[in-house]
Amino acid sequence: MLRLDRSVLVVFATREVMEEAFRLAITGSPGTGKSTVASLLEDRGYSIETVEEIAEEYGSIGEVDPQDGARPIDLVKLQQELESAWEVPPSKPTAIDGHLSHLLEVDCLVILRCRPGVLRERLSERSYPGDKIDENVDWEILGGPWAEDVGGRPIIEFDASSDSPESIVEGILRWASDDFKPRVPRNPIDWVGEGEV
Repeated sequence: MLRLDRSVLVVFATREVMEEAFRLAITGSPGTGKSTVASLLEDRGYSIETVEEIAEEYGSIGEVDPQDGARPIDLVKLQQELESAWEVPPSKPTAIDGHLSHLLEVDCLVILRCRPGVLRERLSERSYPGDKIDENVDWEILGGPWAEDVGGRPIIEFDASSDSPESIVEGILRWASDDFKPRVPRNPIDWVGEGEV
């Protein structure tokens, strides 16, 4: 009986360590599987918020643009709003889903990458217009979020064109439980260097 009590304590202690509260951005080009990964993290106990939901909550989102169907987000206003609102850590690990999430004040970043040819196919299957496909594929080739300021926070990167969403989630959970080590990928994905363009 004493043994059972100790194992329960160990489980609780391990769970407590692994569930230290933080905000994790899941970012990448449209079509890389951000929402799928977020949904799987939710199944593992994470709270999930989208950039759009957060922008809506803080009055930082515009009306639907008839040109591309997107709702523009006022990032400057949103960042200012979140500066004080996010001073308090969340009650449990929280994943922020959205291709602009890396621009918010999160604790760490998960960047989902996708081979340009695979991304082009995925966006085409979603009926994206040709110019939007080209724009997103170009952004992916240039490094996606890497092309913007993402420094100073732990970052992990996955190839969502070859890694399954389930294996990505397992990788995220291992990374988080190891205090987000390594802090940056040892070999960041370079589509140009791999001859993908």
